[in-house]
Amino acid sequence: MTESPAIIAIFAILIACAALAAMAIVLWRARNPAQAEDTVMAELSRAHADAATRLEAMIGLLAKGQSQLAHTVNERLDSVSHRLGDSLEKTKQSTHENLQKLNERLAVIDRAQKNITELATQVTSLQGVLANKQSRGAFGQWRMEAIVQDSLPKGAYAFQHTLSNRTRPDCCVFMPDKRPLVIDAKFPLEGVTAYRDAKSDDERKAAAQRLRADVGKHVGDIAEKYLIPGETQELALMFVPSESVYAEVCDGFDDLVQKAYRAKVVIVSPSLLMLAVALVQQIQKDARMREAADQIRDEVGRLVKDVGLLGDRVRKLQTHFSQSNEDIRQAIISIEKIEAHGERIQQVEVSAQALAGSNVIEAPMLRKLEAGE
Repeated sequence: MTESPAIIAIFAILIACAALAAMAIVLWRARNPAQAEDTVMAELSRAHADAATRLEAMIGLLAKGQSQLAHTVNERLDSVSHRLGDSLEKTKQSTHENLQKLNERLAVIDRAQKNITELATQVTSLQGVLANKQSRGAFGQWRMEAIVQDSLPKGAYAFQHTLSNRTRPDCCVFMPDKRPLVIDAKFPLEGVTAYRDAKSDDERKAAAQRLRADVGKHVGDIAEKYLIPGETQELALMFVPSESVYAEVCDGFDDLVQKAYRAKVVIVSPSLLMLAVALVQQIQKDARMREAADQIRDEVGRLVKDVGLLGDRVRKLQTHFSQSNEDIRQAIISIEKIEAHGERIQQVEVSAQALAGSNVIEAPMLRKLEAGE
């Protein structure tokens, strides 16, 4: 590409030179008409041949420059195409990865949207449940029963248990002293709902009075029906099935909480009921451990007594065994004496046979034999 302008400039100079030569010849012919036409034609032929030779050389140089230019252009086009292909491939891969991540995030958003829709449906249904007094009582009863059943073993509680005054509390948790702890799940939420929905100070004041009246009456009913001296525990639990309602009552109506406490009725939320039931479970476990410890102590006492009897019998057996050893020792002594007498008898018999064979028996020897010595 750098040689092309130079070649074009040389080509232009040669053409200019050829034109100047032709003009010079024409001028020369105009000034010397008498010269021979052959000389002029020879000069023209020589100039034409020189111009043709130079033109051919310039064409060769131009062709070579064009070939080099085309080669350079092709190389640069190949390099640009390669870089462009790499860039397109990287862009394609990056775009694919970004689209994949986008699809994953869209899937997460879809799942979140479904969860939000389901939650909104559940909240709507919960609002419908809480709007109906009977449904709200059933909801509180169900949640209280779920907490108690998940924490305590069967036999440690009873739902709708009948007391001696023919009342049937929602739940009775049996303590180690056989006196049940009563749990009531019928918290009045109408006053709380009205207090939340109040838009003016007068409405809020009226709703607060209604809330105090409803909760106070319910506390009095629990204390009157379910706190039986000698039969139930001294405290009863009033279950609130919502943490937010419990927090609102405790924060805005502390006088109600204190009034209930003085009436020996404790207002509890789901988390506090779980804690109370866990505490009851631990108390029952400790009582069972104490009963088991008493049984173990009794069994250990009987075991110690049996071990003492076994020791007496072993000592008696040891006495009998010692006497048996002495009897065996005496029997062995008698056996040894008998064996010694038998050996002497055998020796006497051998001596008598030897004397009878020799027919020489002395009187003293015979006497000894007869005496058994």
